[in-house]
Amino acid sequence: MKTLKKLVWTLGLLVSGIAMQSCNDNDGNYYQPTALVTVHPMSDGTFVMHLDDSTVLYPTNIKSSPFGEKEVRALVNYAYSDESKNPQNVFVHWIDSIRTKMPVPSIDEEHDKMYGNDPIEIVKDWVTVAEDGYLTLRIRTRWGISGTTHLINLLTGINPENPYELELRHNAQGDTDGKMGDALIAFNLNGLKTAGESDIRIKLNWESFSGKKNIEFDLRLRPTAELHDSESITFNKRVE
Repeated sequence: MKTLKKLVWTLGLLVSGIAMQSCNDNDGNYYQPTALVTVHPMSDGTFVMHLDDSTVLYPTNIKSSPFGEKEVRALVNYAYSDESKNPQNVFVHWIDSIRTKMPVPSIDEEHDKMYGNDPIEIVKDWVTVAEDGYLTLRIRTRWGISGTTHLINLLTGINPENPYELELRHNAQGDTDGKMGDALIAFNLNGLKTAGESDIRIKLNWESFSGKKNIEFDLRLRPTAELHDSESITFNKRVE
């Protein structure tokens, strides 16, 4: 149990003054995440990590998922296992889950009341990505000193002509003053897929600090560039 606790480090460690570096900087720095994965529990009690739409990683030093039977997105620091020549066998130094949710249906005139309409920014970063049926976002907004939880939801059904047009909603619960800071959140979009479709394009709308914005993602998008250095992602424990 003590070993498992050491492996499951929280992002508080990442933001204690240590800047995250590129995953290609192979200098033994275990503080930096080397990948963003989907943690998928198996029926036999083990788990695997989906690195992208086609690559599966098999942990050699942890038998069961630290997150139980939940399938979640997570940041992980891993290295290829010295015990095997299979590049899909990896040694996990640490792993930390990202708040992972399902999208919710829109309620027309009840949007603002139910889900809020406070401004939020989506940060262009290596962790803002659509892959493996999930949309993972690095978000930025104002955070006060009260410790209030911010509610983040992804609405479906906002456009009857396009089932893949979505809207990100932010309810700060009155916590609208304070410094700008970042957090991560992920949404499971696998329920949007219909039979016969292998690639879909998602349109995401949101209310930013400078007005309405939108961006489009391919659901099977894979990262092609090197991971960028990331500033502190401080407020993960304050998103729901």
